[in-house]
Amino acid sequence: MNTFNTDRRTLLQYGFLSLGAFAGNALLPAFGNAAALHSLLTSQRELLPPDPNGVRLPAGFTSRIVACSNQKIFDYTWHAAPDGGATFAAEDGGWIYVSNSELDHQTGGVGALRFNAAGDIADAYSILQHTSRNCAGGHTPWQTWLSCEETDNGRVWECDPFGRNAAQVRNALGVFRHEAVAVDTQNMQLYLTEDQTDGCLYRYTAHSFDHAGHPNLDDGFLEVAEVIKGRIGSVRWHILPDPLATKVPTRRQVPHSTQFDGGEGIWYHQGVIYFTTKGDNRVWAYDVRQNRIAVLYNASLYLSPVLTGVDNITGNAVGELLVAEDGGDMQIVVLTHNKVLPLLQLVGHDRSEIAGPAFSPDGSRLYFSSQRGTSGKANGGMTFEITGPF
Repeated sequence: MNTFNTDRRTLLQYGFLSLGAFAGNALLPAFGNAAALHSLLTSQRELLPPDPNGVRLPAGFTSRIVACSNQKIFDYTWHAAPDGGATFAAEDGGWIYVSNSELDHQTGGVGALRFNAAGDIADAYSILQHTSRNCAGGHTPWQTWLSCEETDNGRVWECDPFGRNAAQVRNALGVFRHEAVAVDTQNMQLYLTEDQTDGCLYRYTAHSFDHAGHPNLDDGFLEVAEVIKGRIGSVRWHILPDPLATKVPTRRQVPHSTQFDGGEGIWYHQGVIYFTTKGDNRVWAYDVRQNRIAVLYNASLYLSPVLTGVDNITGNAVGELLVAEDGGDMQIVVLTHNKVLPLLQLVGHDRSEIAGPAFSPDGSRLYFSSQRGTSGKANGGMTFEITGPF
């Protein structure tokens, strides 16, 4: 898409403006124009032509490639098929970007890039090995990375981004085709998506907590969501009888559970869980306090949708959502109160997908990967850093 067509980008029924009907106000928080990314994007008519790295950006932004698959960075060979990712603040003023490897047959895992306070790469290393199809995951407020296996018997692995502690499997989070996890930091509950055409939305509640108030991920119960009277409205939660799926897949254990077509990324902000479904190109919002769910974005309501191939999702400090495309126009798109605006586009990556968007802890840099790069092959992955007036 070369230009912003506001008529086509204004959200329609079941879009952002309709959310106040059930939540009392818009589910995206209010923010000042001076601080919001959408103000910058709406002031520009189009993204600039591709830079030397093949990235189309707004004026004032720059890109660099920080890692490529099979590239040796310190003692670590950057992994193939980079997928979900997150950042973590370090005590020295630097930060860490972790990235999953979505490879089969126990050749996946998680790699990490360590940046110093100046933004230079200071180290690279593995924090998880010998797992399969590590797709997305989730950042926890206790500074760990939950890496999700997207296989029928997939688990969630809790990883130390600093590489000091061995990764731990968290079976209490269930056995299914995991996609992503988000932590409700107010209630300390975890929400999980499932990448199946008849997948479900899950919630984990711990029975016990440590001295810092962090939930025990080995001692709790897993529930599955039922949206009452359709796919939009009040939600009822059912405890799963067998989270380990020893006989029946989790998504088929509760007859009344609601199906979501290909659950993908998930993100929590100020009492709302946002998640995406790739099968029907939707972005959803679940209001935790109101216990209600709504569709935030639905590509089928547009003659020429800006956002298709919805996949990984993240957000910035003021609550704007960033959604990465698997296919589509190979864009990262910003969703605001009433607009759908491209933030960037990769050119020449038509057989790839954008994955792992995450802001640096101070919000000044955006990281993401092109899973298969320009070659369209797993070993062609490329990981980017974007800087600019975020």
